[in-house]
Amino acid sequence: MPELSFTLPHWLYWVGLIVFPLIAMALARRPVGPRKYSIPLGYLILVTGGMIGLHRFYLKSLLGLVYIPIFLLILIANSQANDARSVLSDVQNEVRVAERMLERERPRLEEAQAALPDIQAELDGAEEGSFTQRSAERRLERTKDTVTKAEARIAEAEGTLTSIGTRADDASSARNFWLGVSQWSFYLILALLLIDAVLLPGMVRRANANIPAAPPETMVDQSSAAPGEDVKDDRDLADNWIDRLALFAGEFVAYWAVIAVFAYYYEVIARYVFNSPTNWAHEAMYLMFGMQYLIAGSYAMLTESHVRVDIFYAPLPRRKRAWVDLLTSVFFFIFAGTLLVTSWIFAMDAIAVPSGNSVISDWARGQISLGEAMANWNLGQWTDPSIRWGEISFNEWEVPLWPMKWVMVLGGLLLVLQGVSKVGKDIRAIARGE
Repeated sequence: MPELSFTLPHWLYWVGLIVFPLIAMALARRPVGPRKYSIPLGYLILVTGGMIGLHRFYLKSLLGLVYIPIFLLILIANSQANDARSVLSDVQNEVRVAERMLERERPRLEEAQAALPDIQAELDGAEEGSFTQRSAERRLERTKDTVTKAEARIAEAEGTLTSIGTRADDASSARNFWLGVSQWSFYLILALLLIDAVLLPGMVRRANANIPAAPPETMVDQSSAAPGEDVKDDRDLADNWIDRLALFAGEFVAYWAVIAVFAYYYEVIARYVFNSPTNWAHEAMYLMFGMQYLIAGSYAMLTESHVRVDIFYAPLPRRKRAWVDLLTSVFFFIFAGTLLVTSWIFAMDAIAVPSGNSVISDWARGQISLGEAMANWNLGQWTDPSIRWGEISFNEWEVPLWPMKWVMVLGGLLLVLQGVSKVGKDIRAIARGE
């Protein structure tokens, strides 16, 4: 079975987090026309989920069921191959232990056997009851004990090597068999995918031809809605540019969840199909979700989608709720201000970690002035692999951590701005007596 050695480049990670949401937001704003199957989307599903026939299911073709047993066979074969590899590894370890024991005990046995006649002769020639006789007796006893133990260990090691022979062969044969099953099953799925890649445009045309005519759209009559139950979306909550910024930030990071689906799907396929677990997928995603949580804070505050206990708050009229919000905003700004200041310190410390010869790190540590940093700035600061700006992670992926720290600053700033917008709304509500 081929192995996957792909490691997500750092630049691609950041470009994906920025570009993917922008493209998704643009596509989400397109006019909605009649529902049709798409050839580009079909190929995207074929590439990402074709191993389990998702492209066929997308086009309402039950022939996608052919892929599932083959895919399950790959998973079973890889599991059996891993079990056989574990058995083979254990057997090989036992062989190494037995061989090292033979290497150690055989010379010790030969040395002890060679020393026995000399010790016996010394004992026979020693005077009865003398110190020499007692010393020779002790040495003779220790030597005989060494011979006995060495012979027992050698016999045990030789027995282990004898019994291991068939186990090693069986484990190796089983591993090779299941690896072959997995490999040929993968080749079979790959051949089916290549055939479907050629047939996909025709399948899409046939699927679109089978779509029934859509009934005429009906207009939603909002005149029957009860007072205070207007049909509106989040955009109706935006009264100023701060609110619009919070809405944009919330929608932007919401699409990161889609990236997580692709990343974890790749991790599962790489781990269980190709036996090549990644060293970057988990870290990339939990860092991404941490940044998502921070940036979406202002959106949650605007839309009031955070969790709170409002047993007493909810029944209050708008003006009294505004008074409550205004009085409790003190505690909010203590939290948001602390988050902003602390995250700024964390971000500057992250950049100030010495790494390569980055002028940014030198500036953050106060070793050079801002003017000197700008004067020494060049393209190599972006392209030289030996230059990293500040703090990086400790695992093999070594992703820079300072951007995440600056996202903390951005999240804190957005939260403070949204707090200012909320205070303004509360003051207007009180002044107008709403």
